[in-house]
Amino acid sequence: MKRNYFIVVLIFVVFLVISFITNILGALNPDVINSFHLSLTLVSLLPFAFFIAYGVMSIPSGILVEKYKEKKIMVAAFLIAFAGAFLFSLFPYYLMFLVSLFLMGSGMAMLQVAINPLLRVAGGEENFAFNSVLAQLIFGGASFIAPMFLTYLVTSLAAPGQQDNIVKIIFSKLLPDNLPWVALYWVFALICLGMILLIALSVFPEVERKEDEKAGSWQLHKSLFKQRVVILYFIGIFAYVGTEQGVSYWLSKFLNTYHGYDTMTVGASIVGWFWGMMSIGCLIGLLLLKLFDSRRVLVGAVISAVIFLTLALFGPGNIALLAFPMVGFSLSVMWSIVFSLALNSLDSHHGSFAGILCTAIIGGALIQIFIGWLGDMFGLRISMCLIYLTLGYIFSIGIWAKPIINNETLRSKKEKVGKKGRIEG
Repeated sequence: MKRNYFIVVLIFVVFLVISFITNILGALNPDVINSFHLSLTLVSLLPFAFFIAYGVMSIPSGILVEKYKEKKIMVAAFLIAFAGAFLFSLFPYYLMFLVSLFLMGSGMAMLQVAINPLLRVAGGEENFAFNSVLAQLIFGGASFIAPMFLTYLVTSLAAPGQQDNIVKIIFSKLLPDNLPWVALYWVFALICLGMILLIALSVFPEVERKEDEKAGSWQLHKSLFKQRVVILYFIGIFAYVGTEQGVSYWLSKFLNTYHGYDTMTVGASIVGWFWGMMSIGCLIGLLLLKLFDSRRVLVGAVISAVIFLTLALFGPGNIALLAFPMVGFSLSVMWSIVFSLALNSLDSHHGSFAGILCTAIIGGALIQIFIGWLGDMFGLRISMCLIYLTLGYIFSIGIWAKPIINNETLRSKKEKVGKKGRIEG
């Protein structure tokens, strides 16, 4: 079918918004603790509320998309996210924040399910891999910018006087004096409204899913969960998201607690660089995957992550500032490798399997609970050592994975061409 580049750009914008909303929590974490006087356990319930929504909504969203199509689900997703952001903006209390984050997480889960098949159709199947990588780079770039935007908002609101400060003029009457960071959720509400209007006015192509891409029945999902390989890769995605969020969510608080760095300037900046280095790592990962088997790349990435995590947790402050972003660099290839190994290890029902794997994003919820709970008892440095366990499981995938189809490297491609030439000769 004819390529629809407007829809491709729209999907990239959606990826940007998802990233902007999802990955700001790490930069907010220390200020939320101070604003609401929370223990580490209570503050860990915030990412729990957000990411548990993926566990609740991912599989139902796949079924809903097939019934009501992408456009209606995307509008509904942004309506739900808008409701979450708007409610917390009006009533900035801890319990309302939990409700708000669950609603926003639900909206983001619905969007994730809807936009990937749409990107394949609008951009063309032959360009899907390229467009998917580009979308991930945009995702990482937005995560890099979001903490800086937060810093700009808060410092503008704290600046003396009101003249020539449009941020203060707009938000000064909307915010409690001690909660300047809530301005971000007014911005999220406005962004969601803008996306609702943009999507509602757009003309979407018809997405015809291949039989293998369709979301199956509840019975099919239950039957898949009885397969050992499905459970093993479910745990793999669970471990990866728990690792990613376990570092990004707590690093600003860690730098403040153990090294005294300011959370709204240095802490927010390092959170941004964590995501920025993930984007750079994606580019280098593309090259490595053309040179080596993905399982080797995965093992190397885990070893690198363990080294930099150790330097971040146990090294001096100036080393931690460099090591935390390098953990992000090391993690950058893990999601795509684990996800592709999973799908390439099953010969059918990939649509349903992908929904199950997206449900495993709840790892970003549950791992934070354990880190916060252990942090209250033993300190944040010790509790963040839990991440070594999740990295250990990801390392094991690189050892036991036996995909039906391996990733194509330059060497395997050359061997394939040579073999074909000998057969034809």
